[in-house]
Amino acid sequence: MSEDAAVADRTSQDDALIRALYEEHAGPLLTFVLRLVDGDRHRAEDVVQETLLRAWRNADRLRGATGSIRPWLVTVARRIVIDGHRSRRARPREVDEAQLESVPAADEIDRALRMMTISEALGDLTDAHREALVETYFRGRTVNEAAQVLGIPAGTVRSRVYYALRSLKLSLEERGVSA
Repeated sequence: MSEDAAVADRTSQDDALIRALYEEHAGPLLTFVLRLVDGDRHRAEDVVQETLLRAWRNADRLRGATGSIRPWLVTVARRIVIDGHRSRRARPREVDEAQLESVPAADEIDRALRMMTISEALGDLTDAHREALVETYFRGRTVNEAAQVLGIPAGTVRSRVYYALRSLKLSLEERGVSA
């Protein structure tokens, strides 16, 4: 017998074994797996298919087995379910993209436009008013700290901040920004 004929004979024997296994054990195996996967029929069918594929890969070993091979099939199916459960727990849960589309995201364009408008409005202020405003509002210094940095009295800083805010408000209103 040639090597090709031997392989063909072995393949037909394996196919016959798998057909016999499927006819005899697929139904009860599916029922068993359905309980393990909480009734998820698609997953159960995948597990049964993988179990029978592993049986086909081990056809030589199974052909020589005495008695029923259903316990072997049940053990393999159970281990496949356990492996699937462990792998799902090890990975983060997948999220449907449709749900992500409904989640509001920060719009950086609006923020950039606001910053550009404020920067332009700050450019309309006098240098003295802008310095007082930058030190107190943007750098977060107290009036006394700003006075030390600018080298002017604290009362002058208060006055410049007051008039700078009034001017800034008018400048922003001219640009269409309302308070």
